[in-house]
Amino acid sequence: MKNQLPRKTINWGIIGLGNIANKFAQDVLTVTDAKLYAVASRSQEKANAFAKTYNALKAYNSYEALVNDPNIDAVYIATPHSLHKENSLLCLKHGIAVLCEKPFAMNHGEVTQMITSAKANNTLLMEALWTYFLPHYQYVLKLLKIQTLGKVLKLEADFGFYRAFDNSTRLFNKSLGGGSLLDIGIYPIFAALSTLGKPDEINAKASFFENNTDSSCDIIFKYNSGTIAYLRSSLLEDTPTEAIFYCEKGTIKIHTQFHKPSAVTINSEGKEKTIDFSERALGYKYEIMHFNDLVRQGKTESNVMTFAFSKQLISLLDEVRALINLNYKA
Repeated sequence: MKNQLPRKTINWGIIGLGNIANKFAQDVLTVTDAKLYAVASRSQEKANAFAKTYNALKAYNSYEALVNDPNIDAVYIATPHSLHKENSLLCLKHGIAVLCEKPFAMNHGEVTQMITSAKANNTLLMEALWTYFLPHYQYVLKLLKIQTLGKVLKLEADFGFYRAFDNSTRLFNKSLGGGSLLDIGIYPIFAALSTLGKPDEINAKASFFENNTDSSCDIIFKYNSGTIAYLRSSLLEDTPTEAIFYCEKGTIKIHTQFHKPSAVTINSEGKEKTIDFSERALGYKYEIMHFNDLVRQGKTESNVMTFAFSKQLISLLDEVRALINLNYKA
């Protein structure tokens, strides 16, 4: 056999250097044939420090400078939700592949603009909802697809943690898309959409902080098949943060922090089996590897996190916002 040519190393850039960017950068370092090439912040000092921590070659004090670097193959956007559209469009117009952190943008209209730009520029764009690519979640999806335990009758999924209210931080800043729904409520909604599809009826209620940012949200998805999903997000308390599928012949439980590498327990006919999918790394490497392959293959859309799925996801978030009277521009 002839020796295979080495795979192209993907040079990554990161725009926005907050908490999630640090996690992403850690896992880029664990991926073969990927390199953190450049980072950008509005602060040169912050960019320099981040670049030093993760061995990036370039540190820029503007996003425009980063996208004008000809050596960048892909950019991970980790800015606040309200800037996702603007930052994605900047990269796409320069023909740079974009992996944009969830939520894709603030609403369906913004997501549509991003996808339209990606198509116009023939450039790869994908929403970074890492859970979809994790082995434990793919395992559960397969079990549900082949109906190992029969049809799903009920889903319970939650995501909650306590944070003391602080109007000065991004998490509670309404203009930046802060609050429980977009930040963490997206995960239970994702769990329902990716396993049960789009609901036929939605009910929702919420509580609010003093600045009218949602502090918690309780959502019910109803399906004409009779299946029902109870979904919850909260910044008021620590919740189990599990996803439990109640099926005709048993249950499938994704343990705490279900959106991360976790354990899965299957209960059926009086027997219980638990599989541990924990990782040494954080788990972002799976979406990174998927995206790298798309770049190498010259693809412009993921076959997993498709444009159609991202549109459905943001549409559901929009519907819930309407039901709870949450307006980020108010």
